[in-house]
Amino acid sequence: MRPIVSAFVLLLALVSPAFAQKRFVLIDQDGSGPGGSNQMAMMVLLQSPDVVVLGITMVTGNAWRDEEVQHTLRMLELIGRTDVPVVPGAVFPLVRTQEETGVAAQLSGKVVWLGAWGQGPTTLVQTQNGVVGVAPEHPQIHGPWEVPSMPEGAPHTKPLDEDAAHFLIRQVHAHPHQVTIYAAGPLTNIALALSLDPHFAELTQGIAIMGGSLNPQTDDPEFATSPRHEFNFWFDPEATHITLRAHWPRIEVTTVDVSIKAMFTQQMVDAISKSNSPAAQYIAKYSQDRYYLWDELAACAMLDPSIITKERLVYMDTDISHGPSYGDTLAWTEQIRPATDVRLVHAQVDLDLPKFTKMFIDLMSAPRPQK
Repeated sequence: MRPIVSAFVLLLALVSPAFAQKRFVLIDQDGSGPGGSNQMAMMVLLQSPDVVVLGITMVTGNAWRDEEVQHTLRMLELIGRTDVPVVPGAVFPLVRTQEETGVAAQLSGKVVWLGAWGQGPTTLVQTQNGVVGVAPEHPQIHGPWEVPSMPEGAPHTKPLDEDAAHFLIRQVHAHPHQVTIYAAGPLTNIALALSLDPHFAELTQGIAIMGGSLNPQTDDPEFATSPRHEFNFWFDPEATHITLRAHWPRIEVTTVDVSIKAMFTQQMVDAISKSNSPAAQYIAKYSQDRYYLWDELAACAMLDPSIITKERLVYMDTDISHGPSYGDTLAWTEQIRPATDVRLVHAQVDLDLPKFTKMFIDLMSAPRPQK
């Protein structure tokens, strides 16, 4: 069936000019839910009439992979997009382990957010600028193979019986130089695809990453004293290292610096809730957090780069030394870059907030796009 599906997609591109103009995207995401930044970011691309989502690959990050798969399948059911396949990916980082991270924290200090390793209640932190930060309190809820009861109900659909890395490679080879990778979780699946296929990166149109941190101006306790720490890079530093050194045609990175300037507000929820579209009603019912729009901003900026008003061109990597700064973002200018094969990235640091806010509300309020 899979060769037939790929042939059908190519045939549509040949006979339909409108389809041919659409952008092919592969989503690689940690899909905690229901609602929340992970699910809403995928919905940005699913709701865009200009995008063909070829599939969604899942990676452990904010939650464990198996739980994320179920939330994502159910989200697709509720918004009427079961045409998009969901593919399970990596359960664990390449090298970092939960146990070693716990030991290291006793020497180097704790991190605020542990994702799947420490979900649970959060403490609201009011910053001096009126921004509410969320500081998780780290209790362990469940292990990697458990899927708790889902508020939105269990899905009826199933994920593909294929692993994420091979699915990503297969889709990129089926559409050479036409696919953009949207990677908004830890980069384990991407690194595995690169390790299996050394030509994977260069066969794409590029990659848009939510990750990394340069020098965010904030008093949010998660970043104020650790300005180079960011969860996606930190959770799997070796995967980040592999991904950032691959020969992508273009690398866009939505950093903490710009993400913390875009908050999901109650006013946005109220505006979206006025729509009867399936996507809007999903958000109205299940999006409880009022926090930074990390992944949504990365998705919207990929669709409309004019949202970003300032970027820094830097060579970027992550610290894999296994010391106190393990997983921190590294960056260099042209003058001080190392002699190794580090790659130039477009690091986003500022945005047109009203334009982004309107775009996000409009996409979430719009009817389901025609397939």
